[in-house]
Order: sequence, then C-alpha cells, then structure tokens
Amino acid sequence: MTDSTVPTARLGDDGPEVGVQGLGCMGMSFAYGPTDTYASRATLERALELGVTLYDTADAYGAGENERFLAPFFGAHREEVVVATKFALSIPPDEPTRRIIRNDAPYIREAVEASLRRLDLDVIDLYYMHRRDVNVPIEETVGVMADLVREGKVKHLGLSEVTGEELRAAQAVHPIAAVQSEWSLFSRDIEAGVVPAARELGVALVPYSPLGRGFLTGSFADADQDLTQDDFRRQQPRFTGDNAAANAALLAPVRTVAEAHGATLGQIALAWVQQQARVHALPVIPIPGTRKPNRVEENTGATRIVLTQDELSLLEPIADKVAGDRYADMTFTSAGRE
Repeated sequence: MTDSTVPTARLGDDGPEVGVQGLGCMGMSFAYGPTDTYASRATLERALELGVTLYDTADAYGAGENERFLAPFFGAHREEVVVATKFALSIPPDEPTRRIIRNDAPYIREAVEASLRRLDLDVIDLYYMHRRDVNVPIEETVGVMADLVREGKVKHLGLSEVTGEELRAAQAVHPIAAVQSEWSLFSRDIEAGVVPAARELGVALVPYSPLGRGFLTGSFADADQDLTQDDFRRQQPRFTGDNAAANAALLAPVRTVAEAHGATLGQIALAWVQQQARVHALPVIPIPGTRKPNRVEENTGATRIVLTQDELSLLEPIADKVAGDRYADMTFTSAGRE
C-alpha cells in the first residue's frame, strides 16, 4: 500500500474542492457497537495524511456526541478539512432512541447554533438537511438554510435522501453543493431520478454506506449472529435471516473481480462507486465509514483501481437481486417518495 494521496473533485459548481473520497464519522461514537477513541483519532489523522478532506457527521449521531468528538480534530486542522454536518432528526429528551423529522425554521436555527457550539466552529462548511419532512415545503426549508449562508453561519448547502424533483425545487431557491444518499452495489435506486437531476444541476453526489454498511466487505454475514446487540444493522432487513443468506451469495462476482486486481472485496465495492463519476458524468465523493487507520488506507487505495467494462458488466446484476430493503421503513428515503 502506497501513501499516494487521493485525487480531488469539487462539491457542486461553486463548492469546495475535496478529496474524491471522504470519511463517514458516525461509527466513531454511534450505531456500530463498542468504539475505540484512540483508534478513531488515529483514523482521522491517517485519513488526512492520505488526502481525505471531507469529514461527515450529524447532530443526531450519538445525540451530538459525534460532533463533540470531532471538534478537537477539526480545530487542529481547520484550514485543511471540509466539515459536513446535518440537521432534521430531532431527539426527544425523554425518548433518546426516537427520531422526529423536523424541517421547520425555528428548529433549523436551533440546530445550527447547537452544532456550531459542539463543533467549536464559527461556520459550517457543508450543512445538510438530513431527512425530508414532507409537511414542510422544501422551498421553505432551503430558504431558511439560504439565510444561514447569508448570515455567515454556513458556507454551502446539502440535502440527504431527496428525490430528483425535490432537488430541482431546492436548487431553484439556492445552489445545492451536494446530495447525500445510499449508493452501492447493493443500493442503486437513486440512479432513476436523483442522479440525472444532480448531473443536470451541477450537484455532486456523496454516497453514504458505499460498502453496504460493511456487508460488501464480507466482514459479517448475518447481523443477528455476527454483531453486538447495540449494532443498529440488526434492525435492517437485508442483513438478517434468509435475506442475509441470499445476499451473502451475491458477493461471488465481487470476489472474482477482487482476485483479478489483487484487491479486497471492499476495495472493489468502493472502486465501483468511485467509477460511477465517469459512468454518469458527475462528481461522486463516497464517504465510507471506518474507525481503523488500516481500513482508511485500504479504502483510499480503491481510488486507484479502474474496473474494466467486462468487470462492470459482471457486477451490474447484483443490485436487482438484493433481498430486503435498506431500511425497515423506506418512507424516509428518496426511493420511498419517487
């Protein structure tokens, strides 16, 4: 493994230039079982050494704990990193496991001030609407976000899990730098409407869970059997029971391609996502999550793998054969509204 840094891409027409692979930081303090603070801090530093400059968090990750955890790293490297965080998933004080989607103006203003405090920043580089509240016109939500830009609290705007038409409506109010949604060999629903809209509007795609939440790496085969009780993947339909067994069999062509490149399963899964930038002619900056320095080295190595047309064709049928949805409730995703 060399220390070659990753190439760069731009977030939107006027957004910042970032490493073509970012880092999802959620798991460093939330959702994926026990954490190791020392290893996570080392991972952040190693990622930056390798040219990873986009760091993704949200106020809902650990009820603000993830933002607090990242603050010292961001403070030490403020001129080198692009900080992305999100609002919209409100956590009731008496129900810490519940999430309520809010896109209303008072909540957005409360949320941005709280994130700025936890992150110890004067301005957020990229501020996402995490999920869409269909009871609030998206034009109103983006209008409030645009005010935050004018007030100097936010530099650029992003949306997560929106449809193509919602993206168009938002762009008409204020330029959108990035759209975040799940995109991987297992999840390709955004290619129908979101990807064409983003290409048309000059918006970058930021795929989350490009490794299928670790399933595409082969690191686990059944969430119920292989993961701890507090790992939220046990709640996702495609990772348990008969679905998990059927989906594990779908990794066979990924193994074939990996062997041809002397690469890991994860590297091929990431290389496929990275290569969608050329396939669909738009910037694609995936944000695989990890808490280990050696994994970020492996992940960034995927940016140097180019898949042949025959290999892309071999991987093409996988998504249509996946058993189970990516969430138990798909109404909160773009696919649930397309």
